Amino acid sequence: MNRYLLASAAIAVTLIAGASQAQEAPKYALDASWPKALPKDWITGQLGGVCTAEQDHIYVVNRRNITDEEKETSVSAPSIIKFDSAGNVVGSWGDDKTVPNSIHGCVIDKDNNVYVAGNSDGIIQKYSPDGKLLLQIGVRGKFDSVDGTRKGVGLNAAKDQLHMPSAIVVDPANGDIYVADGYGNRRVVVFDKDGKFLRQWGRQATDEETQKGTPGVFAEVVHCIAMSNAGLIYVCDRQGNRVEVFQKDGTFVRNIPIPNKSGKLPDKRGTAWWVAFSPDREQKLMYMMDGGTEQVHVLDHASGKILSSFGRPGHQAGNFTHGHTLTVDSKGSVYVAETDWGRRIQKFKIEP
Repeated sequence: MNRYLLASAAIAVTLIAGASQAQEAPKYALDASWPKALPKDWITGQLGGVCTAEQDHIYVVNRRNITDEEKETSVSAPSIIKFDSAGNVVGSWGDDKTVPNSIHGCVIDKDNNVYVAGNSDGIIQKYSPDGKLLLQIGVRGKFDSVDGTRKGVGLNAAKDQLHMPSAIVVDPANGDIYVADGYGNRRVVVFDKDGKFLRQWGRQATDEETQKGTPGVFAEVVHCIAMSNAGLIYVCDRQGNRVEVFQKDGTFVRNIPIPNKSGKLPDKRGTAWWVAFSPDREQKLMYMMDGGTEQVHVLDHASGKILSSFGRPGHQAGNFTHGHTLTVDSKGSVYVAETDWGRRIQKFKIEP
C-alpha cells in the first residue's frame, strides 16, 4: 500500500473513531434584527455567496440583477457588501463593469482579502480589503470549453482558464487557491498565490459511478469547496448528493452522503449545495445547505450523520427560497444567502 493510501486510511480511522463521540446539535432561531436596513434606495438582486471575516464581519456578493420595476424606485446595491456583527453596512464596492457576471461564492483569506468566482465569465478575482483588484485568473468572457464559449462542452484541462467556476478556498499555510470549477468543468483546480497552475483532479462521472459513490468524479455541478482546520478539502458533488473529502494533493479520503428521499441518483436538483464548519478548533459540527429540500442540515463532522435540520421552502422569515450558500461566525451563528427570488441574507442564532 502506498503512502497516500496509508495516510487516507489513517485519517479515515481517526474520523470513524470520533463518530462514537457524536455531538448534539444546537437549536437555531432566526435573528430578525440582522441585517439592519440597507442604505437609502439600495436593493439587492440574487445573493450569490456569503462569507465570514475577522470580528464576525459578514460579506455578501450581489448579482445586481434587479428587475425593471425595482429600478423605477430603487438602485442596485453594490456587488460586494460588508456588514459588521450588528448587521450594519460598513463597506461596499464593485459594479458590473468590474466584478464578474453571475458572481458566485466568496471567501476571505487570513489577510482579509476577498475572493469571488465569476460563474458567467470564467474567472476568479481577488480584492484587497478596501476593494482594489489584486489578482484575476482567467480572461473574462472566455471559457475552458471546446469552442471557448460558456455553452461549449468543458475541456476540463486549461491551466490558465476556467469554465463557470462556483467557489474558492485559500490555504492559510501558503496562499494556494483551490477552485470548484464548476458548472462547465468537473474538476478541482489549484493555483499558487500568484495564479500559477499547480494541479487538478476530477472528471465527469457516469451515472453508474454516481450511484456507486466512485471517488474523484462529479455527477454534474462541482458547487462548493471548503478546507477544514485539519487541512482536508471538502467538495460538493451537488447532483451526486455527497460531499467528497480529499487531501490537498487530491487523494480521496471519504464520502459524506446527503441523501434525498427517493434515493435516485443522479439527482437533478441535488442536495449538497454548500458546506461550512462550526467555529471550535475540532470543527465538531458540519453544516450543509440542502437546496433540494431548502433546509440547513447540522451534521456530526466525524461520522457524517445528520443530527438536525432547520428551514423549509417558503417566503416567510426563516424559510428559504433557493437557499444557496451559507457561512458560520465565531459564535456559531449560521448565515444563509438566497438566489432566485429569495434574494435575502438571513441569520440564525443558537438558542440559549
